[in-house]
Amino acid sequence: MSVKSKMVSLAAIAIVGVAAWAVATGQMEVTFPKAQQAMESPQEPGQLSAVVAAPEGAPSPQPAPIDRTAVETIVREYMLANPELLRDMAGALQAKEQAAQQERAKVAMADLKPKIFSSPLQMELGNPEGDVTLVEFFDYNCGFCRQALSDLNTLIEQDPKLKVVLKEFPVLGEESVQAARVAIAVHRSAPEKYAEFHRALLGSEGQANGEAALKIAEGLGLNAQDLIADADSAETEAYIRESHQLAQALGISGTPSYIVGEDILPGAIGVKALKQAVDNVRSCGKATCS
Repeated sequence: MSVKSKMVSLAAIAIVGVAAWAVATGQMEVTFPKAQQAMESPQEPGQLSAVVAAPEGAPSPQPAPIDRTAVETIVREYMLANPELLRDMAGALQAKEQAAQQERAKVAMADLKPKIFSSPLQMELGNPEGDVTLVEFFDYNCGFCRQALSDLNTLIEQDPKLKVVLKEFPVLGEESVQAARVAIAVHRSAPEKYAEFHRALLGSEGQANGEAALKIAEGLGLNAQDLIADADSAETEAYIRESHQLAQALGISGTPSYIVGEDILPGAIGVKALKQAVDNVRSCGKATCS
């Protein structure tokens, strides 16, 4: 039996069960078309009616009760005999939800394009006038983001026409938020030093937090007190809020997550896959060419 047939069969059994319950509890009436027609059709004089009228005042006939236990037993036995239906249905549900999320992300991408690719709050690496833009949502304490740092460095070195947009997306606790705040302050105070700061902090060992971020910034000649004041500013809060709002609208929940062209690529997929996605955007306008 095909998956589709199994699901249809299960649906049919479920419908029968619901109908049986409705009939048994008096919430549904069952009529039979031929009998109904016979009752409503006028009879010729002398013709024997197909329906014998009930005496006036007699109670109307009630439908035979359905054995609910029997129906439930049938459904249970069928499910036990075909347990793979649960897996098939779960897979179908997941595929449906993913398709719906992709459609929502597509709509959000169109609506939020300016904030995704050219927000005045964002940080950029590579060629600011590049013909292809790669966006990365990252967290300084994300192990996979740290592993993927070399991927992004390689892409930037090998592709002088690539523009990279970095979205601070701290999702791994308060220490990640502190590190992100300092990073945003560094970019606003000394944008020419941000790339070096970013690579140093993301490439460091141990926990990334406000203290570690300030130490790296001071090593680059920046004033810690000025950075602290900027890190606690409303502008910094607005940046982090914007990143989270974009991620939520696009269905991005983990790091690293990339946007190449207008396609979302979740996870640390490696430099080869990222390069192919960039090349595809130049070739067909999408990260994946059909």
